[in-house]
Amino acid sequence: MVVIVLPLSVGLVMLAVANRQKVGLVVDPFGGNWTVDLPLFLVVFGALILGVVIGGLSVWFNQGRYRRAARRNGREARRATQQAEELRASLATRNAAPTAPRGPGLALASGPATPALTDRRTAA
Repeated sequence: MVVIVLPLSVGLVMLAVANRQKVGLVVDPFGGNWTVDLPLFLVVFGALILGVVIGGLSVWFNQGRYRRAARRNGREARRATQQAEELRASLATRNAAPTAPRGPGLALASGPATPALTDRRTAA
């Protein structure tokens, strides 16, 4: 970073020192006599700064639809995450809740209320 910024800064300072002469900047474009005498380097730097600001604003306004889509997608992702957490919590409570006792015909064979199945060959 320093390798780029330092030579650029030195070059800008040299440009400013070499262009200290006053130039007349006409502020009224419709033929008025309103002029401002400024050093040339201020006019050049001012034009560069103004160009950067106008370009930045232009890009910022043109990318508004992408920022809006990113905000919308973020909200949708947060909602989906919240819904998934709620579903996981409800599934965990459903699995942890004891089951209601069933009638004798519906009881499982391996349940504690019913005797274990015996081998039919030995029962007879």
